[in-house]
Amino acid sequence: MRADAPGAGGVWPQPVLDLLAKGGDRPVFEHGARVLSAAQMSALIGRCAAGLRASGVRPGDGVELRLGVTPEAFAVIVAAFAVGACVSGGGGLAGHGGLVVDEARLAALVATPAPPDEPLIAAGRLDDMARVIHTSGSTGRPKGCAQTYAAMSAAWAAHPDRWPPAIRELASRLHRFLVFGSLSSQVMLEYATLSLAAGGTLVVADPPGFPDAIVRHRASASVITVGKLNKLVRGQRALPADLSSLQALMVSGSPLPAARLAEALDVLGPVVFHGYGQTETGMIAMLTPQEMRDSPAALFTVGHPPPGVDVSIRDGELYVRTPAQASLYLDDPAESADVFVDDGWVRTRDLAELDERGRLRLVGRARDVIIVQAQLVYAGAVERVLTAAPDVAEAYVVGRPDDDTGEAVHAFVVPARGCTPDAGILCAHVAAELGPAAAPQTVTFIDDVPVARSGKPDKSALSP
Repeated sequence: MRADAPGAGGVWPQPVLDLLAKGGDRPVFEHGARVLSAAQMSALIGRCAAGLRASGVRPGDGVELRLGVTPEAFAVIVAAFAVGACVSGGGGLAGHGGLVVDEARLAALVATPAPPDEPLIAAGRLDDMARVIHTSGSTGRPKGCAQTYAAMSAAWAAHPDRWPPAIRELASRLHRFLVFGSLSSQVMLEYATLSLAAGGTLVVADPPGFPDAIVRHRASASVITVGKLNKLVRGQRALPADLSSLQALMVSGSPLPAARLAEALDVLGPVVFHGYGQTETGMIAMLTPQEMRDSPAALFTVGHPPPGVDVSIRDGELYVRTPAQASLYLDDPAESADVFVDDGWVRTRDLAELDERGRLRLVGRARDVIIVQAQLVYAGAVERVLTAAPDVAEAYVVGRPDDDTGEAVHAFVVPARGCTPDAGILCAHVAAELGPAAAPQTVTFIDDVPVARSGKPDKSALSP
């Protein structure tokens, strides 16, 4: 569902530019011993914007970022949006040209003098692509989710008056928000923007390990994957660290079983926010710690979709419309047509239902994927690599919950006649072809695969 106008606050990222320009001495970014005020960050963004324009970047042009997590990296991300570019965190604009910003070019941009006393006004055009978010599935071909400036301008993160109730509760806890990984990723940029709008400070977690980064930086909030959450819970049971500063952990990337969620709340306290969303849509629903404590049944759901998010369940599959959703997959019309469907609906390919209180419960996936450490692993891709081995006749891949990785890949292999495949070699081959996340955690050799009534392989009957 595309926004038709930027609304109050102007085109993205004008709200961020405005709050920084008016923020004065308020600390907004902490990187080791360096602490930048809002005024300093505003000036840094202005220099980066001037540098981008001097490099020939105009509205609609591509800017591909290959940067670490620093104040300068954050500044150039905001600046690239401010000049109206199509921004990618790397790989999403392959074949489309544009300016590549690495650390060397960033230094030159930062050194560019900005026009004196001239406020920076966002130049994005509503129908232009604002960013392409590179999705790292194991299909052998990356997909780029393309989001327009209209969609980004309709997002809620920078606008306190648009915050849904769960986000309003979360925002009150983002005093010192840990940033790591890629500042241009959807999750990190969204929560960084929310933190700034809530009056918080972005704190670089370097290195980003838990619980050390929380303790070292006295962090109040962070994003965490299911595997890292489970590891943190185990660590706190065995040798508790001082997490008294922690107020919010936003769990993302993988399904979280209700029992594990309850355990995390019990060990860590009322700090766990359980969210559900996709790269294509942004946030679809979120549960607060209080909701989960008040209603044990809520642990089996991902909460109520907030106002502005429409949901439709069609033959068990969830379709959604969100204000800031993507429009298409770059250079992939067939997949775009399959996912971005009639009247602005996005097909999530997740199976869902609503409970008696209208909360969304996920019950499976229509697409055969496994989420390992927040990375999508397509079962079909792993099966194709395995069956390409000369000593393998058939291969079937399933995902199961895993304490360390959220979910794990498990393979079931029917050996070719007279052959004895080596499980280690098969796993190494998958890792080399599709990446380490796709490598099976276990390989089980079977004589044949169970068959469902339909006559098709019944992978639900396979158990590692």
